Formats: sequence, C-alpha cells, structure tokens
Amino acid sequence: MRVFIAGFQHETNTFAPSKADWAAFEAGSGFPPYRRGAAIIEAYRGRAIPVGGFIDLADARGWSLVGSVWAGANPSAHVTQDAFERIASEMVEDLRAAQADGGVDAVYLDLHGAAVTEHLEDPEGELLARIRAEVGPLTPIVASLDLHANVTARMLAEADALAAYRTYPHIDMADTGRLAGRLLERRLERGEREPLAVRRLSFLLSLNAQCTMMAPADAVYAQLEALDAAHDVVLSFAMGFPAADIAECGPVVWGYGDEAEAAVATLFARIDQPRSQWQLDLRSPEDAVREALALAADAGKPVVIADTQDNPGAGGDGNTTGMLRALLALEAGARFPGQVALGVLADPRSAAQAHAAGVGARIEVTLGESVPTWGGQVSDAPVRASAVVRRLSDGKVTLKGPMGMGGTVTLGPSACLDIDGVLVSVSSLKTQMLDREFYRFVGIEPEQMKVLVNKSSVHFRADFAPIASHILVAKAPGPMAVDPVDLPWTRLPDTMARRP
Repeated sequence: MRVFIAGFQHETNTFAPSKADWAAFEAGSGFPPYRRGAAIIEAYRGRAIPVGGFIDLADARGWSLVGSVWAGANPSAHVTQDAFERIASEMVEDLRAAQADGGVDAVYLDLHGAAVTEHLEDPEGELLARIRAEVGPLTPIVASLDLHANVTARMLAEADALAAYRTYPHIDMADTGRLAGRLLERRLERGEREPLAVRRLSFLLSLNAQCTMMAPADAVYAQLEALDAAHDVVLSFAMGFPAADIAECGPVVWGYGDEAEAAVATLFARIDQPRSQWQLDLRSPEDAVREALALAADAGKPVVIADTQDNPGAGGDGNTTGMLRALLALEAGARFPGQVALGVLADPRSAAQAHAAGVGARIEVTLGESVPTWGGQVSDAPVRASAVVRRLSDGKVTLKGPMGMGGTVTLGPSACLDIDGVLVSVSSLKTQMLDREFYRFVGIEPEQMKVLVNKSSVHFRADFAPIASHILVAKAPGPMAVDPVDLPWTRLPDTMARRP
C-alpha cells in the first residue's frame, strides 16, 4: 500500500501578541524544523511525535510512504496567510506529483487541530478539503490530532477518521500516530467509512483543568479506553484549546464503529456532569510564593509553581515578569539563597549582556517585557536589577524527560542570572519549561531547589511531578488566560459557556 504523509502543527491563541510567519515554521523551535519530501520519513522515523508513530506502524506493515511537507511552529497568535498557503500549496503539489506517479492508496496527516490563520477559522478543515479534492471520495484520509484540537464539523466530514491524543502532558504522541494507522486499517478492512458519532460539549475547559495526571481527566480517559474495548470502537475526546476566538472552539467527543453512538453518549455524560468537577484552584503570584516558601521549609523536594498565563506552549512568549517580581518582593532568594529558580525567561538582550560580560560578572539588566494580554491590558513592567552571571550556554539542549526524549532544542545564547539569590534561566528564544534540562543547561539543578517557577501550564508535570513535593498554579498577568471567562470573545456562540 502506498500512503501519502504530511504534517501541519500550530496551536493558535488568537489573543496572543505575536503571529507565526513562514520563518517561524522554518525554525520550528519547539517543533522539528520545516522539512519536505522523503527527508521527513528518515528524520521522524522512531521519533516520539505522531508522524513518527505512524511511520513505525507503516514500516511494520510494509507500506510504502510518500513524504511531503511537515511544518510546525511554536504556539502564538494567528498563522499568517502567506505561511499557511505556502504549506498547503506544497502539500497539494506533492500529492499531485504522487498521483501522477502511480497514485496513492491512502493519506495520513499529522495535524494539531487548533490552528487559526489570518484568513481562515478552520485551516485544518480547509487543508483536509483540498486533499480530499485531489484524491476523490473513495481514497481514505486519516489524521492524528492534539488533545487540545478544536475539532470542527468540516474536519470530521472530510476525513475518514481522526484520532486525538489521550494524555496531557502529551506522552502518547507516537501512540496516536499508530492509532491513526489502525483506524486506516479498520477503514480498509471494512471497505467503507465506519459509522461516526459526535457530541459537542457546551462549555470551555481551562488548559489547567485538562491535565490527565489528575482528576477528573484521568478517570475520563480510563473510561474512554474501557468503552473502546467493550464496544469495539475507537473514541476520542479533544478538550479544545480555549483561547481561539472561533465559532467551533471547545471540547468534542467522537468515535468510530458500529456501536459508536452508545459509547459516545456514555462518555459524554461522564464528562458533562457534574460540571463542578472541572473547577480550578488558582492563586495570585504573591499568594503562590508565600505558600511555596512555607511549604518548602519542611519539604524534602521542590515546590513547583506554574506560571501558567505566560506559557510559551499556549501563545505566551515566556517574557513576562509577574512571578519574578513576586519572588523578589517576598525575598524568596534571601530565604533560600541559590535554591529558588525561575525559567525559562526569554530575553535575548539580557542573554547577550551576560555573554559579553562573562561568568562571575555583575551586570545591570532589564529583564522581560510588558506585553499586551487581552482587553487592552498589559503584563507587569520589566524588572531592572543587578545580576551575577553564574553560567553561560550556547542554548543547545537535548531533552531527557517523557515529552520529546532525545529531541534537541536550540535556544540561542543563554545564561543563569542570580538576582538576590533567585536563579533565572534566561534564553534568547522562547520555550516551554517542560523538561528539567531547561534548568540544567545553565547549571541549575532542579532537584536541589526549594522552589521552582515554571513557565508552563501542564506539560511540566510529566518531568517535574516525580521531583515535586507540591504543585501550585499561579495567575500572573500574561497572554494565555487560565480562565476563558476573562477573554473578550467575539466569535464564540452564546450557547457556549466560558467555564463549566
């Protein structure tokens, strides 16, 4: 069997300050950089991402793969029209060439599902439609999706089957690529599309409530897998990305199989009620630091605080200063000198200063930025401080945690700055703190810290939960609203509640 494969990954926060242009996809940053053709097969074989899982299954089945475009960029505001049209046109061009050179028997797409472009609310639906127009109604098209996908009616109609991650932090990305492959096999064995059942939830879920390492999401996905087995179906629950101002933003449950309707109804009921199960426990920056310092006094492991509203994995730029200000104001570094750390703070100017001065130098820095958030608000002002350069790095990091293990990230010139006993991991490019290596690469040993402040919402839990005594979530000003009710929605239907 000959399968055409391609990928487009972007999670769009339409309220965020900066867009994803073509250069963002070429760089990749937290994603593999843009590649095209057979190179994607060799580059991603065995990788812990969806396309890697699909390639592994295809190899085991003896399928022949035709590689096209794989493009991903860090979460941000809208994808530019130019970037999307370039990616989409290259995919279609490659598909036409494959059709002319013997044809293809199926298509697999590695999609995120929560992209928004300058000109399209549903670019994944548009991309699936363009692919469908090329291969016709009978050629199977399957795709893998992120757990945060905002799944649209058009996406479900154009694809023969869609499969979403079942973990957040996303440690099953490759498994989801393999699951998409198994859905393709089910479709081929049946000779036609499997029956599809779909139900859309009527409320938005905060990213922090979506973590599958804790209640209620852990139990929801356990039931999903049990229903799969009991009904011989393949279910998915995409919790949605609650910062995309589009008409079809929000959680969706769907499944494929002869008994999909009953299975989807059962899972939907478990998710929908009681809605109180999805409520959040949030703290102000100052309250989070006070509580962390009190807990750390007797804890044998670090207390971790999530700086969730500046999460670079959800549209933040990793450069706000609300949590740093709280640490300094409450003299956290004096309480535990050299055992309080924050990261990763993206500030190329301060990183360059540190490299110019050298290790051991004391420099005057202006850390971070005041950035627009939503509704005309801005985050805290930059922090002006005297800092000691403790360590320098070229910014090349090899990941060792459950997410992205073995992958490499390049953050540019980076440094550890010591400000009144608070250690700050500073980089030139933004990245989400989802791996302990983002501290270690500048000489901070996270296990030896008393308090860690991570610019992340949930992904950090995969690598940090095993070393944490407590985990707190702080609501410091930033571009990613932890509570969707705070956002100035314009496209969300009145029937969609902003919170459970």
